[in-house]
Amino acid sequence: MFHKEGHKILLISFILLLGLSIVSDRLVDIVWLKTLLQIAFLVLFILVAQFFRNPKRNTVLDDKQVLSSVDGKVVVIEEVFEKEYFKDKRIQVSVFMSPLNVHVTRYPISGKVVFSKYHPGKYLVAWHPKSSTENERHTVVYKAGNKEILIRQIAGALARRIVNYAATGQEAKRGEELGFIKFGSRVDIYLPVGTKYHVSIGQHVKSRIDSIAEI
Repeated sequence: MFHKEGHKILLISFILLLGLSIVSDRLVDIVWLKTLLQIAFLVLFILVAQFFRNPKRNTVLDDKQVLSSVDGKVVVIEEVFEKEYFKDKRIQVSVFMSPLNVHVTRYPISGKVVFSKYHPGKYLVAWHPKSSTENERHTVVYKAGNKEILIRQIAGALARRIVNYAATGQEAKRGEELGFIKFGSRVDIYLPVGTKYHVSIGQHVKSRIDSIAEI
């Protein structure tokens, strides 16, 4: 199953690579080279397609569990000063998405959106310390009970487009789609200080399945 954000890109990629395959078949006379090119075109299409896969998963129903918003590797767990919205200290948990990960961004817990803002910016590599504040990004804050959680989608060196569906006042349901980062990058989640988190640096997590914290 492929995400709707990839339908147009997949169609264009298929037509383009099919055209290149037909041209190479007609112009290249060396059998082994022709075969190599055909395999390369097929592999390239598979690589593009896997960026947009959207597997079905069952969501944990425990309301206290904050699930991972994306698939990837935990690269940051630290107490930081969040200066865009809270303007105070928060626990930041960051998950980096490699090209092999599912790139759909989901709400980690149910609540109501109170802030949603897009920021243009640079395209530093996603693990750069300044990527959270200087890269292209989209910040969403929503209230879960009496606590507020911030999710920030961050574009990287390869990712060049952030898609976000959150609107102020919108009801957010755990596991539903918040957006999509085309071709990967990183997502930061900011939790209240004192939140009990369940993950460690280097741990691989999956959206809708793995809990990163409990509030």
